[in-house]
Order: sequence, then C-alpha cells, then structure tokens
Amino acid sequence: MSKLNANAFSFVPGQRFTAPAQPAQPPLQPIERPPQTEAPPPPPTISLNIGGSKPAPKPAAADAPAPSPPPTISLNIGGSKPAAAPSANAAPAPPATSSASKPAVAKPAASEASSAKAAPVPSKSLTLERAKTDTSAVAHEVKNAVDEETLKDLYGHVKEHLNVVFIGHVDAGKSTMGGNILYLCGMVDKRTLEKYEREAKEAGRDSWYLSWALDSTPQERAKGKTVEVGRAYFETDSRRYTILDAPGHKTYVPSMISGAAQADVAILVISARKGEFETGFEKGGQTREHIMLVKTAGVSKVIVVINKMDEPTVKWEKERYNEIKDKLTPFIKAAGFNVKTDVTFIPVSAYTGANLKERVSKDLCSWWDGPALLEHLDKMPMVDRKIHAPLMMPISEKYKDMGTIIVGKVESGHIRKGDTLLLMPNKNTVEVAAIYNEMEDEVDVGLCGDNVRIRLRGVDDEDISPGFVLTSPTNPIHAVRQFEAQLAILDHKNIICAGYSAVMHCHTLAEEVTLAALLHYFDKATGRKSRKPPQFAKRGQKIVALIETIEPVCVERFTDYPQLGRFTLRDEGKTIAIGKITKLIDTGTIDEAAEGVANLSVSHA
Repeated sequence: MSKLNANAFSFVPGQRFTAPAQPAQPPLQPIERPPQTEAPPPPPTISLNIGGSKPAPKPAAADAPAPSPPPTISLNIGGSKPAAAPSANAAPAPPATSSASKPAVAKPAASEASSAKAAPVPSKSLTLERAKTDTSAVAHEVKNAVDEETLKDLYGHVKEHLNVVFIGHVDAGKSTMGGNILYLCGMVDKRTLEKYEREAKEAGRDSWYLSWALDSTPQERAKGKTVEVGRAYFETDSRRYTILDAPGHKTYVPSMISGAAQADVAILVISARKGEFETGFEKGGQTREHIMLVKTAGVSKVIVVINKMDEPTVKWEKERYNEIKDKLTPFIKAAGFNVKTDVTFIPVSAYTGANLKERVSKDLCSWWDGPALLEHLDKMPMVDRKIHAPLMMPISEKYKDMGTIIVGKVESGHIRKGDTLLLMPNKNTVEVAAIYNEMEDEVDVGLCGDNVRIRLRGVDDEDISPGFVLTSPTNPIHAVRQFEAQLAILDHKNIICAGYSAVMHCHTLAEEVTLAALLHYFDKATGRKSRKPPQFAKRGQKIVALIETIEPVCVERFTDYPQLGRFTLRDEGKTIAIGKITKLIDTGTIDEAAEGVANLSVSHA
C-alpha cells in the first residue's frame, strides 16, 4: 500500500477491499470549571434616545468599590449628550467588560480646570438645536452679504394678504370710506378723483364723489346705492388688501352674502348721525342681519367703524360714540363674536378721512387714544391659511375674455399656471392657462386667501355657474344631493315642517333646497338630541334636518372645511336659519346606476 495516502483502501489480489485499521482514541475527559465566587457581569444595554438629552449616571459612593459598567450601545438622534457625573472617589474608573470599549482615564484637576475655560468643541452630530442655530446663522449671513434690493429682485416681496368686506345699513358710508382709503393709499390718483368730483357736482350729488371709485355702474351712481359687490385693491407698508364693498340694501342681500363668503375681516360701518343709527339697528334694519350673516359666512374678526363723527349733530362727541357702542355690544355678542378678542370699535369720518390712515388730531377728538383704521388692520393677527391642503376655489363670477375667465378666492391649497384641475360638480377636466392678481398682473401662483382671476382651457363659460368649485383631481370636493345639517331657526312667522323649501347660500353658491325630513331637535335645557324626530320646528329652536337639492352641490363637512360647510337659508327676503353640515350622503353610485339603466336598450334577436 502506498505511503502517500494512509487512509486509502488496501488491495490484495484474491481478497476483498479492507479499510485500514484506525488507532484507538482515548475517551474525552470532562472539562472542570472553577467554582463561581462572584456575580456575573450585567448584559449590555441598548438605548435609543430621540430628541432628548441622555440622563447623567448617578455618582458612585465614596466607600463602595466601583463595579465594572456594562458595555452600552446608544443611539442619540437630535439630542445633546451631557458629560458623565464624576465619581466621589478620585480613583480612575476601571475599563469596561467589553473588549471593544476603551478604558476611561481620569484627568488631573489642573487639566479639568483648563478644559472648563476652553470653548466647547462643536459636535459633528446633527441635533435640533444645531439645526436651528445653523439656519438662523445662514439667514443672517445671507442678509449681511446681499442687499435687500437684490433679494427683492430675485425672490420678490410677498406681503401678507387680507380680504376685507364693508358691511352695514344702506347710506352708512361704506363706498365713500372705500373710495377715500383707495385715494389715501395712492390707488386712485388726484386727477381721477377731481374728475369724479366734477361729475358728481354736475349730477347734483356733491358728497358722493368718493364712492364713485367703487360704484362704477351708471345705476349705482344715479341712485347712490351699491348693487353688486365692488372690488378694489390697496397696499400698505406691511400688507396687501382686497376691498369687497357689499351692498347695504335688503334687496341685494344675496350679493352681500357672496361678498362676505370671500372675506377674512368684516368692517361694519355704522352712521353716527342722529336717527340713522337707530333706523339701521331697529328691527327691519340691515345692521342686525349683516352681523348675523358675516358670522355665518365664516368671518372671525369684526371692526365696528362708527362713521360720520364730523356731522353737525355729532361733532366727535364721546357720549354718542359710547351710546352706539353700548347698544351694539350685546347684539354682536349674541351673534357669536367674542367682544374682547374679535371686535374693535373705531370712530372715523370717511368723508374727511379723519382716523382712516392717520390718527385723528387731538383738536378734533381729544378723548380718542386708539389707532387709526389702517394702523389697526396692519397690526391684526393673521388668519390661518391652509396652503398645503387640497385645492378648493369656489367660483364667484365668470365671463368670456379671449377664453373663459373665472373669479374667486382660493379657500385652501395653492394653484399654479399649467395645473390640470377638476371643475366640480360637472367633473370637467380643465387646464390653468393664466393667473391674474387683483392688479390684473399675470402671476405664476395663487396662494390660499388670494382673490384671483384665472383663464381656463378646456371648458366653455356657458358650462360654469357661480357656486362651482375648482378643485384638485386627486382629492376633489364632494358633490352631493343630500346631507344632514344642524339648523338654528332665527326668524319665521310660521312653523317649519318636512317639505319646506328655501334658498341656501353656501360660499358663493345659491341653490334651492328642501328640508326632506326633520331628524332631531335639541333640548334647550340639556342641549341633548331628541330620539324621536320632531313634527315641526319654530323660531328659536335648534334642529337636525336632512336637506335635499335638485342638482349636486359642492359642499364639505363643517369639521373638515368650515368655509365650505356653513350656510344660510333665506326665504321671502329674510334670513330664516343658519346651519352647518354634519354629514354628507353620497348617492353618486346610485345615480350612475340609475342613469346606466335608463340608457339600457334591449334588442330582439
């Protein structure tokens, strides 16, 4: 057999293969372990610390021997790691049990003192505090390096934008105030105003010339009454404003509602002239109804401007100002406004311009120490804007001008030139061809809160009605025929039963609706909902009703989008009820199935 492979089979002719003999191995001896005299070391600790600071370990006692610490694996994201607390004895800490960890060596006292005086070494890890510091430092460096003109030229200067609606009784001076503000802010030049003054004098309407800046139609100028919501734009040093001049006459309340639906702040204009305030505030006057309507339309802040303080019957008297303020305050409070935080009273003279832009002089009004109207508007807290929410823009006007133009306020989200959007409830796919701001300048983007004009491609103006909503195709607004709503009955001479019809005003929409069923009423004492449906509802009651429309309407639940979920019911020229939508009933699939069955044709073979 070859010596090269000792384990190979040996071959002998005439005999079978035989495996080589293996040498016998001795049996394995058991391993003897030394007896355990001390506790085993603790297992390693893994800690995850996000955003907070790592607590320092407790100092060891002076007499107790320092046990060997377990190896620690820590992940610290965004927080700062404080230094470990020194032990009581001066002995250096023993090395950790993990072989990978390095022994910590105690520094002498002198070196500790010197390190305390030295500046801390910046950590290379990314923390929240460091991020904030770095951001502000970078912004500060940019501001120092680049002058304001270059930044303005590169990025543009976008001021905060507010929509202001002027409301109040007829002849309170709303249009005159709007016209004078435009003149004081340089939006109407002196030459144009002199032209208006000359024309007004020829028409025998000397004091109306300021209102002609907003009342543009011959009908409005002849009668001195605003019919449609006038629009204008002005800027101050800190903000941009859109004026919505609402009509005060009770015949044109639907126009006033559509104007209030687009506003963030309401300026309630009150005439201080003897007899005029009383006429507007008494039952049947528009002051009461306008306060209720702007609250329902979603306006959260009201500035009560007491106008005509320069009248010979008033002469800037504090007594008249306080009398009007005391009479109005309880009613404004009852409408749902917080008088301390949401309501401000300011005395002005719209005709002379006193206390509009500049504070009124002490010679005229010695008792007034507050701000002027525009000064107060500039310092008001900004309303919350849903810029990153899905786009929703109710359409208030439409017309044809080298294509289809729509006008409206962006209630949520933002809109860009070239966007492909959906026009609800007709589900038309449209493209944004151009966006124009209040000054008719073309812009690339319209943000939440902006009043914009948009040129659309892919739809004819005859297929659009006020109340339609331009929305995002990925998350469109709901278009329903039925919804449940809470109603507060304000004023109705008879009882309201199931089957009652009225006109619903919701955002820019005006649609006839029917109360299909009264579901519950709220107990005035407990505020609880009834189990049984009421037979009827009367003035002063709160009810839950099922409301139906003939055509689909674009609405949302009040909890999701307050501006698109609150509405007013009007009938016979009066506001009957205000309400909020609590539940949407989607009948879209049923309607589509019914339409499909209606179009079905059976052919005989």
